[in-house]
Amino acid sequence: MTHTENSHLGGEFMPTINDIAAKVGVSKSTVSKALNNADDISETLRKKIVETAVEIGYEKNRIRKDNPKKLCVLIENMEYEDPMGFGHDIVIGFKQLAIPAGWEVETISLSEEMQKQTGYDVFMLENQYQGAFILGFSLVDPWMEELKTAHIPAVLYDNYIPENPCIAYVGVNNEEGFDMAVAHLKKLGHTAIGYLGGALESHITIARYHAYLHAMERHNLTINKDFIGCSYYISECTLTYLPILLKNHVTAILCSHDSLATAVMAHCKELKYKIPDDISIIGFDDAPFSAYTTPGLTTIRQDRNALGRCGYYALSSLLNQTAISSLLLQAELIERNSTSAVSFK
Repeated sequence: MTHTENSHLGGEFMPTINDIAAKVGVSKSTVSKALNNADDISETLRKKIVETAVEIGYEKNRIRKDNPKKLCVLIENMEYEDPMGFGHDIVIGFKQLAIPAGWEVETISLSEEMQKQTGYDVFMLENQYQGAFILGFSLVDPWMEELKTAHIPAVLYDNYIPENPCIAYVGVNNEEGFDMAVAHLKKLGHTAIGYLGGALESHITIARYHAYLHAMERHNLTINKDFIGCSYYISECTLTYLPILLKNHVTAILCSHDSLATAVMAHCKELKYKIPDDISIIGFDDAPFSAYTTPGLTTIRQDRNALGRCGYYALSSLLNQTAISSLLLQAELIERNSTSAVSFK
């Protein structure tokens, strides 16, 4: 050890409590109190110490034998407590690997307000989390910007942060999924294939929109702007864009997720269109309810339990200093009764 008590592993500088104390201008005991959330220290000073610890990289070597092994699943805009909720099986899959490996896993519902109050790295360090699996974020969430330079490992489901070796992405191969869907419809004789999707404000909505365009190009099918509608609101897709698609004589519609596809089916029925005789509809995700719609929804499956397990694999790699970019599951076409051969009338 040097006279400053900094440790070096393989030549890499490893910050210690001494370094934090020197930078802030306080004693080692004050730093220790701040990092352990002691009561006899002001909130202002505690926050300054924690932020300094993050800044100099203390979180990378803070795991000691007497510290708990803690991971967190951070969730926003996704139901996970109800077994029928989309996030339920993802969380289960993550825990099925993390807990037997000795990790304590806490599941936390986040809000935009919580993100504004505390930075990602500071939140993780304060709560002694060594890594996070993040579900349901949009591109406009405050932490999405912070994750570009974050130091504490995180794995994002259906969101992508480039060029940060501490961040990875897991999801399904959207290009493969939409290619399967378009190939299925083309085989049934459909060429006028429309698309309805979410607003282009998240990685996943953008990725699926482009996957639709690429699949149409690969299968030499015409892309018509009047065949496409994107909105944050399902009601706008069904009440505004769906009638435009129908007016332009699409014979099939691809939807960016199953909830939207279900709403589209319901509105088509209200407009006296028979499914699949008059129009075929395909969803994406194979949400738990999609097998119970009338008719059953043809969709692209992403294995949610496997997504959770992939989330743990990716996070484990990051925690072991193996930088990975993304892990993509293979998509699977689930054929039910919402698609059939095109009907020429």
